[in-house]
Formats: sequence, C-alpha cells, structure tokens
Amino acid sequence: MRKPRLFASILTALALVASTTLAASQAQAAAAPIDSVVPVPVSVQSVPNVTYNLTSGTQIRAAAGATDVANLLAATLRRSTGFALPVSQGTGDGISLQLSGADPQVGQQGYQLDVAASGVTIKAASAAGLFAGTQTLRQLLPAKIEASTVQTGPWPVPGARILDYPRFAHRGAMLDVARHFFTPDVVKRYIDEIALYKINYMHLHLSDDQGWRIMIDSWPRLATYGGSTQVGGGPGGHYTKAQYSEIVAYAAARHITVIPEIDMPGHTNAALSSYAELNCNNTAPPLYTGTNVGFSSLCVPKEVTYRFVDDVIRELAALTPGPYIHIGGDEAQSTSDADYRTFMNRVLPIVSKYGKQTMGWHEIAKVNPPAGVVPQFWGTTTSNTSVRDAAARGNKILMSPANKAYLDMKYNSSTRLGLTWAGYIEVRTAYDWNPGAYLSGVGESAVRGVEAPLWSETIVTRQDIEYMAFPRLPAIAEVGWSPWSKHNWDQFRQRLGAQGPRWTVMGLNYYRSTQVPWA
Repeated sequence: MRKPRLFASILTALALVASTTLAASQAQAAAAPIDSVVPVPVSVQSVPNVTYNLTSGTQIRAAAGATDVANLLAATLRRSTGFALPVSQGTGDGISLQLSGADPQVGQQGYQLDVAASGVTIKAASAAGLFAGTQTLRQLLPAKIEASTVQTGPWPVPGARILDYPRFAHRGAMLDVARHFFTPDVVKRYIDEIALYKINYMHLHLSDDQGWRIMIDSWPRLATYGGSTQVGGGPGGHYTKAQYSEIVAYAAARHITVIPEIDMPGHTNAALSSYAELNCNNTAPPLYTGTNVGFSSLCVPKEVTYRFVDDVIRELAALTPGPYIHIGGDEAQSTSDADYRTFMNRVLPIVSKYGKQTMGWHEIAKVNPPAGVVPQFWGTTTSNTSVRDAAARGNKILMSPANKAYLDMKYNSSTRLGLTWAGYIEVRTAYDWNPGAYLSGVGESAVRGVEAPLWSETIVTRQDIEYMAFPRLPAIAEVGWSPWSKHNWDQFRQRLGAQGPRWTVMGLNYYRSTQVPWA
C-alpha cells in the first residue's frame, strides 16, 4: 500500500507546486493597486470595475511639446511588452499626454491622470508635469513592466482618477563622486532610479580632498592629477566635458536638473595637490586617500585663488544649463572665520557674474548672503541661529538633516556599508520628519525643499549606491512631494513594500528592511 500512497503524495505535491506557480504568475500579471504609488498622490480615486489593458494595438498620443516625454515612456514600455507603441501627435484612445485641460491645482510640476476602459489620459501644464504622471503610470502597471526583456502579458492598468502635485518644488538626491569615482553609466542608472520617485534635482559633489572629477581646461591638472585616486587608493577618474554634458542631458530628458558642486575653501586637497600656487606656502601636499575632514584650505589672501575660482566657475557654468552652482563651504576648519567671510564675499559675486545662483552648505548662512543664495542645512540639531536668521532675511533653505536624510548612514549596527557619526537611519527615521517644521524659526514658506545626500567614503559600486539609497530615498522623496496631511508611516510602509517586486525586476540591490512588509 505504500507505493500508491507515495504516488498520491507526489501528485499532491506537484499540484501544490503548479498552484503556487500559477498564483505567482497571476500576481505578476495583476495590475498594481492604486494605493501602492510612491510618493502618495494628493488625491486618488478608484474607478470600480474599470481596467485598461495595454495591447499590441495601443498607441501613445502626445500634444505638441509632449513628444519627448511620450518617446521616453514608449521606450520604457516597449522593452518589456514588445509592443510597437507608436507615438503620434493628437488625442484619442490609448495613452494620451496632453498639455491642456488639467486642474489648475497641478501647477508647473503636477499632473492629472485618468484611467478609463478606452485608455489612459495624463494632463499637465508642463512637460515636467507630464513626466511625473508617466512615472505614476509605470507604478500602476504590473512590476514586470520594468523588465529589460520582453515578458508575457497581460498589461492591466486599474481604473483611477489621480490629482497630484508636489509639496515642495525641490526634491533632490546628491551623489558624491569625489570620494569614490562613478562612471557616467552608473550615474545615469541612478538618475533613472530616482526619477521614478519624482526626484527633480541631481546634486553632483565633484571635488573634495580625495579627488577632482571634472575637466577644467584652464587648470587641467585638477582632473588629470587631482582626479587620479580616491578613498583607499585606486585609479579614481574624472569626467571629460563631453561626459559631464552627456550626464546633464540625460538627466534633463528625465526632468532632473543637475547641480554641480565644487567644494571650497575647505575640502580642497585634490586641488592643492595639483597646483602648488594655491597653497599659502607654495608647496603642494601629497594626494590624499583617507577620510578625515577639515584639514585643507585654499589660500584666502592670494589673488591667484580667485583667478582659479573664477576660471572653474566660468567653465562649469558654461557646461551647466541649470540655474545653480553649489560652492560647498562646509567643514572649513582650517580657514579662520575672518578668512571664511572674506573668501565667500569674493566668491559669491563670481557665481552671479556667470549667471548662476549659489547654493552652499549651511555654513554659508553666517556670511549674511544675498536672499538668492540657498543654504543647505545638514546639521543634526533642530535649531541653527545662522540658518534661522537667513530664512528671516528671505533665503530659502534646502533641508538635508544628516540624522534623517544622509543615505550614507548605516541602517543599523550590522550594516556592512556606511558611517555612524549622525546615528543609524532606518527607513522609518528617514520618513518620520517634517521639513516644514523641523528647524526652529524656519517655517514651511522658508523651505525650498529636501535633498538626500549619499556620501561615498564606503560606497564603491553601483550595487552599494542602490543598497544605501533604497528604500530610504523613496521615503525622503515622499516627504518632499506629498502633502503633510498624507504622512502616515503605517500606510507608507505598505506602499513601500509593494515596490519590492518592481525593484527585483529592475535588478536593483535594495535593503530588505524588517520595518517594511515586502510584497
């Protein structure tokens, strides 16, 4: 009797495997629920018993001025569906991108998205708003829409009416390419990943003690010598002007503005090593591959220093169509307070001379900069007198508190990568703070937005970047985009967990936080 029982057991097991496989396949093919979008939209309404299915006959129709967004969406959807998805101007069934008729509340960055049985319509007042809408559409499709190879359908989109616009105009991510160098392809991949969560600024930290990463024709040794190493040694690297422009254009196509940073007067050992005349003693120090800070400074009294700064800003401004140049200004511990003020008072007009607006770390607030200068708060306290006073004078503050927004902090004591000086930052810590009421005396109207910096002392590979940024980057993106009234950790962790299968399909090396119920 044992053999029949064994045979029956085998049949039962095979049936269970088949059932499980079918269930998994059906789950992959199911439309994503409308309450799984990150960042959470301003308003989401389900339309019961309505689904739109992408098919081989689906067309993408775009208003004049929306063709670039339509082509980018088509390229994304073609990879996984295998459909032709032709793009044409006009309106009609299928996917329609329109630059008129949106609710006025959407402003210049928001959108209105409607899913009916006949198609998906996205309306906005700008191409940036349409692009944001297409990122929401991606999240409404099954996770396998992110695949790089053709998958089997179906491709359902749930019936929905979404009205959405950002709380803050500026939602940024910073990548430190100075401590460790990352190739243009790695930077572009990160741009793609953050664009999905409606990040619209990419801050590139291009220079530091350990490396100078952009070619400056008038001072070529900055890149060829100053860029020749990195933390721990190794070849380092730098971007040619063509490569930098390629990154800027790639970001712009995804409605992300690049903000280049040249840190000064501190964090400058790579420059000081490259040119002896930038040192007060006319002696170039050796290249540096450690991780200490605060030991370097440009020579403030020398006129050659300002010729150097002028040349760097001039060449960088010519390559950068965005309105901002970041001049650092942090941890200038080897520069006296008087010299720091002298330096900044010389440099701020140089940035303006080349048609750019200055950003800097919050230390620049102490020089009483003009109202157009944007201090970036990176402290770990909830009060800062200089930043409070700057806000009172009219400066807009970019919020990056290190103990909330720094993606290079460890998640916990067992995290292989990262630092701990600002504390551990698990996902809930990154999510549970209010930029509009975080700093004493800096109210919502004084906040320009948020940025999540990723410093690279311990970050070496593309996988390292992803592990530290995800899932915390989407948390900070929601803090910056969604209305504070929608801020709810329990709901967010569910929506964040629903992103897991999408990231798996994308090949994204994310951290499986135990705080999140991963789908």
